[in-house]
Amino acid sequence: MIYAANLKCNHTKKSYADYAKKLSNGLSQNSNSVIVFPPFTALSEDKFNFTQGAQNFYPAQNGSYTGEIGSQMLEEFEITTVMIGHSERRALGEDEPFLKAKFDYAVSKGWDIIYCIGEDDITHMNGSTKEFLSDQLANIDLNYENLVIAYEPIWAIGTGNSAKVEFITEILDFISSKCSAPLLYGGSVNITNIDEIKAIKSCDGVLVGTASWDADKFLEIIKKG
Repeated sequence: MIYAANLKCNHTKKSYADYAKKLSNGLSQNSNSVIVFPPFTALSEDKFNFTQGAQNFYPAQNGSYTGEIGSQMLEEFEITTVMIGHSERRALGEDEPFLKAKFDYAVSKGWDIIYCIGEDDITHMNGSTKEFLSDQLANIDLNYENLVIAYEPIWAIGTGNSAKVEFITEILDFISSKCSAPLLYGGSVNITNIDEIKAIKSCDGVLVGTASWDADKFLEIIKKG
């Protein structure tokens, strides 16, 4: 199982240092299956028993891109895992052409990619989820060997109300019919629902938001079951 923590816009350099130390010490050994995406200002050059990833990046090594983070900066921290397509980035204006540019750049670097897809509540209520996700998946090379796809229904993110297991199963089975990439579920994953989510046959892991911001709570999720 893959356990990915999206810390979003949380943690300072100091608080993340404490978080990372506690999480790393809580893992019995170095685990490539545990990935943490801290904010850029908190990235550490220390070695941990988990993988550090980048929540965002600009598809260039460097250049005149005010406020952006290029691959040269990520290389300083030995970052080779990136997240692309999160709904909160899409909401800020990252459209399909830009997401494709990011994806293609990450592929050119050989990076591990967690590519996020998901529908809003209106699309969900209209019963158009599969068509919507198909359009999002059509934007990338599903045969890329270092690809992981995270299904995060927007209507479940940060609401405390995860999608029903039957619905998650249906959608992950649908995605798995289109590609062989490992599949994650994200959307209000927590200690109370992790067991039933992990039990889904087509689910290879979880992308955890709020419940991962505290190292002890994230460790509890990782170790449960």
